[in-house]
Amino acid sequence: MKWKHPHIIKIYEALGTLADDRIEVIGNTARVYSSSRNKFYEVSFDLKNNSIMSNDNGSYWNGELGYPATACLLKIGLLKFDPRMADLLKGVKWKDINQSFKNDFDKTLAFVESTITDYERHLLVSYVNELDDKIRGLNLSLLGEKIIPPKGY
Repeated sequence: MKWKHPHIIKIYEALGTLADDRIEVIGNTARVYSSSRNKFYEVSFDLKNNSIMSNDNGSYWNGELGYPATACLLKIGLLKFDPRMADLLKGVKWKDINQSFKNDFDKTLAFVESTITDYERHLLVSYVNELDDKIRGLNLSLLGEKIIPPKGY
């Protein structure tokens, strides 16, 4: 079974995760902390079998590759990480912003992009689109059974 392709905002969230140093990778697993830092998601991966699993809401409920898995792929080098682009997303409180826009990811993304210059936005959008194409090309499978997401904020 293959992962569905996520909304592009998940790449932005993943970059923010690395900028905020909210990911720990140990062996073939990772712990990814939410932007509130009040909970964490578990990610496991098997690159030999081109598969990954994460227990975030989007992955569990929608079958979409979520931001924790994407952050892990960036951290382990399967996707090219540019810290300059990630730094543009440092400190973004994704959960709060998403909730303020009733989980309308397009509105959230427009808001976040409005906080940087036009030049920075141009560079960031270009980089994220490259990552989006790479993710699509990975064609990742689910690693094992889905795991219920953690509760809490």
